[in-house]
Amino acid sequence: MNLEEYLENTAELVDLELNRQFGGLPTQLGKASSHLLLAGGKRLRPAVTLLAADLVSKGRSLDILPAALALEVTHTFTLVHDDIMDGDSVRRGAPTVHVKWDEPTAILAGDVLYAEAFELITNSLADNLAKVHSVAILARTCVEICQGQHEDMSFENRDDVDSFEYIDMVGKKTGKLYAAAASIGATLAGGNKKEVSALYDWGYHSGIAFQIQDDLIDFMGETEKTGKDRASDLREGKKTLIAIIAKEKGIDLSKYRKDSLTDEEIQEAIDILTDAGVIEEARNAAMEHVEKARHMLAVFPECEESRILGEITDYFINRGY
Repeated sequence: MNLEEYLENTAELVDLELNRQFGGLPTQLGKASSHLLLAGGKRLRPAVTLLAADLVSKGRSLDILPAALALEVTHTFTLVHDDIMDGDSVRRGAPTVHVKWDEPTAILAGDVLYAEAFELITNSLADNLAKVHSVAILARTCVEICQGQHEDMSFENRDDVDSFEYIDMVGKKTGKLYAAAASIGATLAGGNKKEVSALYDWGYHSGIAFQIQDDLIDFMGETEKTGKDRASDLREGKKTLIAIIAKEKGIDLSKYRKDSLTDEEIQEAIDILTDAGVIEEARNAAMEHVEKARHMLAVFPECEESRILGEITDYFINRGY
C-alpha cells in the first residue's frame, strides 16, 4: 500500500468513527464542539498514531483507535482556539466556530474537545499503565502547544527573534503533537522505551520540517494550488524562518508589510530572497530535520509501517508550491 492509499483509508476510518461518536450531538455546545471536527481534513495525526502502534506490534492499531481519535480531537481543539485569536472566519471551507456561534461558545467548544481527548485515550484496549503514560504525554504536549502559541504571538512585538527561538517555537506548536501522536501509539501498543523515544523524536523533527515547508508554501505557493492567501506571512510581517534569515542577511522586508501585495511585488520579494540564498537556507534547515527524523526510523526493521512513516516525512517536505 502506498502513502496516498493509506491516508485515504485511514481518513475514511477516522471520519466514520468521529461521525459515530460526535455526529448528531443534541446540544448547541455539542454541535459547536463537533462542527470543525467533522468538517474533514487529512487526519495525519491519527494516521501516525495507528502506524506507530502497528510498527511496534503488528495488528494493534484498531485496539488503540480511540487514542488516534484523541490526537485529531486535540488538534481540532487548538484550531478552534487559534481561529479566535487570529480572527479567522473560515476553516476547512466552513465558518469558524466563533463565527457560526460566538466567542464564548467557541472557547467552551475547544475546552470540551480538550477534555474529550483524554477520555478517548482511556477507551483504548491497552494496559492501564500504558494509558496513564499516554495521558501524561498528551497533557504535557498541550502545555507545550500553548507555550508555543504564546511565543508565536509574542514574536510579533519583537525585532530580535533568532532562528533558534523560531525552531523551538514551531517545535512546540507543531512538532510536539506529531511527537505525541507517534509515541502514544507506540506506548499503547506495548513499545519499549527505545521504540517510544525514537518515534517521539521522529514526530518532533518531522513536525518542524512540516512547519518550515508550510512557511515556504505560504510565501512561494500559488493560491489556486494551496488554497491559502499568498504571501500572507510577508504582508503581516510574521517572524517566520524566512523573515528571520532575511533580517540576519540585512534584507529589509518592511515595505511589503501592508494590507495587500500585487503579484509583481510578491515576485520581487521572492527574487530578492532567492538571490540572497534565504530560500535555500530555509529549505536546508527543513532538510536537516528530515534527516534527523529518518535517522530515528533506523531503530526499526524495514517494514510497511516504517516505510510509510518515512514517506510521511517526505510528504511533509515535498508538498509543492
